[in-house]
Amino acid sequence: MALRVKPCCEKKNEQELKEEEMDLFTKYYSEWKGGRKNTNEFYKTIPRFYYRLPAEDEVLLQKLREESRAVFLQRKSRELLDNEELQNLWFLLDKHQTPPMIGEEAMINYENFLKVGEKAGPKCKQFFTAKVFAKLLHTDSYGRISIMQFFNYVMRKVWLHQTRIGLSLYDVAGQGYLRESDLENYILELIPTLPQLDGLEKSFYSFYVCTAVRKFFFFLDPLRTGKIKIQDILACSFLDDLLELRDEELSKESQETNWFSAPSALRVYGQYLNLDKDHNGMLSKEELSRYGTATMTNVFLDRVFQECLTYDGEMDYKTYLDFVLALENRKEPAALQYIFKLLDIENKGYLNVFSLNYFFRAIQELMKIHGQDPVSFQDVKDEIFDMVKPKDPLKISLQDLINSNQGDTVTTILIDLNGFWTYENREALVANDNENSTDLDET
Repeated sequence: MALRVKPCCEKKNEQELKEEEMDLFTKYYSEWKGGRKNTNEFYKTIPRFYYRLPAEDEVLLQKLREESRAVFLQRKSRELLDNEELQNLWFLLDKHQTPPMIGEEAMINYENFLKVGEKAGPKCKQFFTAKVFAKLLHTDSYGRISIMQFFNYVMRKVWLHQTRIGLSLYDVAGQGYLRESDLENYILELIPTLPQLDGLEKSFYSFYVCTAVRKFFFFLDPLRTGKIKIQDILACSFLDDLLELRDEELSKESQETNWFSAPSALRVYGQYLNLDKDHNGMLSKEELSRYGTATMTNVFLDRVFQECLTYDGEMDYKTYLDFVLALENRKEPAALQYIFKLLDIENKGYLNVFSLNYFFRAIQELMKIHGQDPVSFQDVKDEIFDMVKPKDPLKISLQDLINSNQGDTVTTILIDLNGFWTYENREALVANDNENSTDLDET
């Protein structure tokens, strides 16, 4: 068998290929390294966007930061429309209204809308855009928007920015959130500007502020971090309720339903004082048991004192406020979260047949004490699962309760005899109400 000998020229070609490959590698590698250098140089032209917060001992830097924030907020405040400019805007809108009117409502078309925007001044420029006009355009056959709706939109925007700036002045950390003490200072300084709070004694101010602040933190700080985003404060309706107290002619009904009103705050604090029989400023389990209709079960009250913050086994006013807010707002997710944690005795993140039975046994015992025939747990358990319709047929999660829109009913059945009795007799109570209303109509 003859051996094949490689030609010399083929060997040479292979060598040349290797050299060419190395040359190319060296060339591209050098270019890449040079590119990296150029890239790094380019990065240096990007403006700095992160600045380390000054430490506690860096007093000068802290003062400088506070001053710069104050100047920034002042500048933002000057950019807002003042009362005179708002009046001028209304005059221009009224002057350029587009007929015909719808009832008593003046309208404006897009052409006149733009004319007003040109005359209103630079501060108003942000409001006179096609996007804003389209947002407010509904079913008008002439393609116009309501002047009043547009003006209210502008007023709302100005109010939000004013409030944002006002709240930011109390943001000591400058991070876009308020701590409990920051919000307390804000509300304390707001009290003199609210005519509906004129009658409050100054000695009650601290209790009023505590009552008001607690609602913000109970609903907007569910993880109990001790701080709330300013954006969240602006997005919720609580600030609207608080500033509603500027209305000197606020109706009695509105005051009674407004948590921040003087009658409401005095009611809550008065209840606390009435429950505090030994006048030590704290509530024991026995004292709290007289809350409401005094028909909450001992088992539930035990859980309250096990899970909530207490001092030597007694509850202070702040903890009591959380308790009241939870029980008075049982349809709200934050309130259901509070109660769910108490019902979840095994800390598993769900309620099973065992936990339901654990709480309902206490209801059955109270029924016996009050001479009522106990209701079968099996029937109540089936009703609860039918109401909630959980994803897992054997477990009820917090999200199941919230999604069902029956969380308030379910929790009431398990913790309060009076609530359970009302639920059990709901049909008879409705029929009785109908009879009473019929009697009134006949008279």
